[in-house]
Amino acid sequence: MLNIFCYSIAAWVLLIGLYGVVTSRNLIHLVLCLSVMETSTYVLLTLIGYRVGGTAPVFADIPVGTKAVDPVVQALMLTDVVVEATVMALLLALAVQAHKRTGSLDPHDLRALQG
Repeated sequence: MLNIFCYSIAAWVLLIGLYGVVTSRNLIHLVLCLSVMETSTYVLLTLIGYRVGGTAPVFADIPVGTKAVDPVVQALMLTDVVVEATVMALLLALAVQAHKRTGSLDPHDLRALQG
């Protein structure tokens, strides 16, 4: 039951971010809503890698058969953080350039940039 509740939280965070992306009238708000959507992946990866009673994935001095959390999921989480930081930096740089060229952060004003 707790597992379903946790997965529903991840879905809820994703839907909140998606709603913000769809209704956004500002490029900065759009980037922040995308960040909220990516945060739902952190919740999801945490749920996938979590094991009840699991220890850290350091296998040097623990007996065989001891439960441990999944280290692959932890590596994916770290990769996800790096990718999110890169995507946010790129999108914010594009928003700054769009503001310099159009004087507005409204996505509908970007049609003037078409060639």
